[in-house]
Amino acid sequence: MRDYVQSSFETVGVPKEKAWLLADTFIAANLRGVDTHGIQLLPLYLQAIGLGNINLTGEGRVATEAGACMVYDGENAIGQVVSRHCVGHATRIAAEHGIAIVVARESNHFGAAAYWAQKISAQGMLAIVLCNASPLVVPWQGKEPRLGTNPICMAVPGPDTFLLDMATTTVAINRIFKAAMNHEMVLPAGWALDPEGLPTTDTTVALTGSPMPLGGYKGTGLAVMVEVLCAVLSGGAMLTELHGLRKQGAPMRVGQFFLALDITRFMPMDEFVARMQKMRDTLKNTAAATGFDEVLVAGEPEWRAEAHRLEHGIPIPLPTWEKLAECTAPLGIKMPASL
Repeated sequence: MRDYVQSSFETVGVPKEKAWLLADTFIAANLRGVDTHGIQLLPLYLQAIGLGNINLTGEGRVATEAGACMVYDGENAIGQVVSRHCVGHATRIAAEHGIAIVVARESNHFGAAAYWAQKISAQGMLAIVLCNASPLVVPWQGKEPRLGTNPICMAVPGPDTFLLDMATTTVAINRIFKAAMNHEMVLPAGWALDPEGLPTTDTTVALTGSPMPLGGYKGTGLAVMVEVLCAVLSGGAMLTELHGLRKQGAPMRVGQFFLALDITRFMPMDEFVARMQKMRDTLKNTAAATGFDEVLVAGEPEWRAEAHRLEHGIPIPLPTWEKLAECTAPLGIKMPASL
């Protein structure tokens, strides 16, 4: 599957090393069970590239650097390429100052935020990664889209104890599009709003409405917080100034935020790891409520999915498979063999 994605990108002009990075972010998401940010996005990426909306050879540049703070201008380069540079700068600066905040502007979709947060935590640092997104979400009590799903992610070093990666809507908008692609016409309650800003479980209606803000006004508040840190602080595009994979026709102009914190400035790493394990065990040892088998910590479903899929493969629903075949056949790219 990785070769299939990489070959597809190379065929439309993405340099080989950048195509590998794009493929790696897709497959990493699929392995973790986060299929909304995996291979199903390939047609949308190819569409954006075909429209000329992304600078395929760009790297971006450092706009300003002062102490522990940096603004990185993505210059419309591939979002994953911009993020790789930002992560590198964040870990470098945090090693020197104990903390780093790198904000990017004029970037593009970077895949799942957890991919980048884990790159930072793998360097022995606590990571917080945020991103604003195209305006497909209504603010609470409104019916006109203004905000993105604006994800929030936090990762910590050490064994698997905590990895939070969540949209500021009840579900990521790609969950709704995935349901539609796979002909699932009824959504769970609380996922979506209709064009009048009222709750709906009809997938077709939800496509013309909006994902529901997480926890009502609280989700909108969190989304605006992300907008402040990614857009206002970076000097980049805000709210309705953005485009995206679902709102194409111009550069996306996405903003991203990367925080790296050197744990050892606070305590020895082994002490931090032990304290995180104790916190996890205390949560896991909570008696399960009626109807549930156990208490889960953030990241646990994805770690289990990754272990299972590494052994058994990544399942692709037939409608998704057919859509992929449809978009890459004109490129002369063969579908990967399925088991």
